[in-house]
Amino acid sequence: MKSTIFKNAGANLAASLRITLATILLCGGLYPVAIWIFARVAAPSLASGSLVRDRSGNVVGSRLVAQSIRRPEYFWPRPSAVNYNASASGGSNLSPAGSEVRDRALKTIEAFGADAKRPLSADLAAASGSGLDPFITFQAARYQAPRVAHARGMKLAELEKVVRRQALQNRPFWSGDGLVNVLELNRELDAGQIRNGSTP
Repeated sequence: MKSTIFKNAGANLAASLRITLATILLCGGLYPVAIWIFARVAAPSLASGSLVRDRSGNVVGSRLVAQSIRRPEYFWPRPSAVNYNASASGGSNLSPAGSEVRDRALKTIEAFGADAKRPLSADLAAASGSGLDPFITFQAARYQAPRVAHARGMKLAELEKVVRRQALQNRPFWSGDGLVNVLELNRELDAGQIRNGSTP
């Protein structure tokens, strides 16, 4: 009787080990490799992280990850609780009613030069859940347009046309006027100034 029990236990253990190894091989090896190959063939840019390169082929960023920008001639992204660190994506986990969040928002409002007559767009005052949101709303981009136009010596109406074009390219069904990718908008402005013979 005991020998039968041990024999059955050994058979069950061997079967369990075979199933475990097969599962590891399939789910931890073959499946990820198959998905990686499919992604590289079907959408190579997305599979590489949607990297953006300059004319020399150097990586200048990703269209999916915000960067810290504070020069007046560029549009600025949303605040980040992780200092735009792509390896530490996340929010602050601070209470919305806490003093730290309020103080951070007040500093952001001051940096943008907002006041009661010209209130700041909500997405520019609050960090996103990831801290890496590459998009701002069309309203947030229009809010910054006067500063950028002045710093670049551009006509405001001309700059707003570029902003509108960028917003129309990223227009999910829920976004109303559309979203603006900050990196792509800044690169388009730089490229336009290079074509016009001036420097950013």
